[in-house]
Amino acid sequence: MCEGIADELRGIDLGDKRLNKRSVRVIEALAANPEASINASCDGWSETQAAYRFFDNDTVAHEQVLHPHIEATKGRIREQPVVLIAQDTTELDFTDHPPKDAQCLNIEERRGLYEHLHLAVTPDKLPLGVAGVEYVERTAESLGKAKERETWPIEDKESFRWLKGYRLACEVAAECPDTKIVSVADREADIYDIFVEAQEQANSGRRADYLIRAKEPRCTLERDPEAGPVVYKKVRDEVSRSKLLATRLVDLSQTPKRAARQAVLEIRAISVDVKPPHARSHLPSVKYNVVLAEEVGGPGDDTDVCWLLITTLPIDSVEEILRILDYYLARWIVEIFFRTLKTGCQVEKIQLETTARLKRCLAFYQIIAWRILYLTYLNRTCPKLPCTAVFAESEWKSVWRVVKKKPLPKKPPLLSKFMQLLLQLGGYNNRAKELPAGPQPLWVGLRRMTDFATAWLAFGPKTG
Repeated sequence: MCEGIADELRGIDLGDKRLNKRSVRVIEALAANPEASINASCDGWSETQAAYRFFDNDTVAHEQVLHPHIEATKGRIREQPVVLIAQDTTELDFTDHPPKDAQCLNIEERRGLYEHLHLAVTPDKLPLGVAGVEYVERTAESLGKAKERETWPIEDKESFRWLKGYRLACEVAAECPDTKIVSVADREADIYDIFVEAQEQANSGRRADYLIRAKEPRCTLERDPEAGPVVYKKVRDEVSRSKLLATRLVDLSQTPKRAARQAVLEIRAISVDVKPPHARSHLPSVKYNVVLAEEVGGPGDDTDVCWLLITTLPIDSVEEILRILDYYLARWIVEIFFRTLKTGCQVEKIQLETTARLKRCLAFYQIIAWRILYLTYLNRTCPKLPCTAVFAESEWKSVWRVVKKKPLPKKPPLLSKFMQLLLQLGGYNNRAKELPAGPQPLWVGLRRMTDFATAWLAFGPKTG
């Protein structure tokens, strides 16, 4: 893993060759044991000091650390016909040991920052890399003023990050003209400015498509005389009354509110002309497509699926409509990324004195979390690759000997075969009815593999 992850910093330019080399050593050390503290990851006190000096270097911006990985991500994007840029926000809670300049989270007593991530994903859920990261820091004065912020310009609101995320997707679309780019987001991104901007860029050749789950009860341009003289018909009502186009069985992932289950969804879709919000009536109306996916025969415990999806993607056929649903389901990978970052890499346990130092350290862990997730899903999408495509000789050979306790094969095993051994090291039993392995057993297996590979290089090659 470490050999491959160093490639994500190829071409890094921090203005000093020594810093460039140090960045590679830092990411290799942290990736070798993602769950460990910085001290435990580094080899001895001198290496630990060097890592802390790197994080303390004010000439290095966290954007510079992440830049070569973002460029490598764009290279992978160019190899795909369609790529989803999934954007979402998570909170990083450092209340127990906050940096001295840490701002607050949802209440003044909780300290930390919000991470807004842009993750490039293929429609079959292979994560290609981080396309961008933004951090949101709330001041105590900004809390409890949601109503007051409603009339502010979008640029002054926290929600501006969603519009910037769509703009980032458009930039990627311009840099990767042969790849169809779709900006995918959940309910918080239901911001009218995105729809206006996309409409204005429709003929620019730089526009990314968008796919956003609806939150706001938007109105069409058509009045509803039955409800009153100044009332307009609702978008949700119009699509609910439209023709049933398809039924789809989908697997729902486990969340804090529901167990994993299969759901039967009824699918409807229409095109609508939409009024601007009442408080922003100076904006133009927009036209977009909506897809409604409603669960039938659900548990009736407030977890029944009812997704209203807003999109610029075409809905001219059932195949296109079902593809939109698949794209939205692929967005879930960003949630798994956050879990990998916080549980697998333990980033909320990092103790650094300032937020700037913390962000430099987090830049490395963004790449590490992506790499763990990438290997997990690469095994599912490309199982017939040779394992040497992503693992060094010392890694696969040492794991083979430890787990199989047999002589090495004449040829390196396929990725799927080797991943079974690696996941076994991480505690995954691969029983008949067991769900496919997630990232957790992989990050444990990778940590153990690193130890075996180190011992193999020191003592074992000639015994192979």
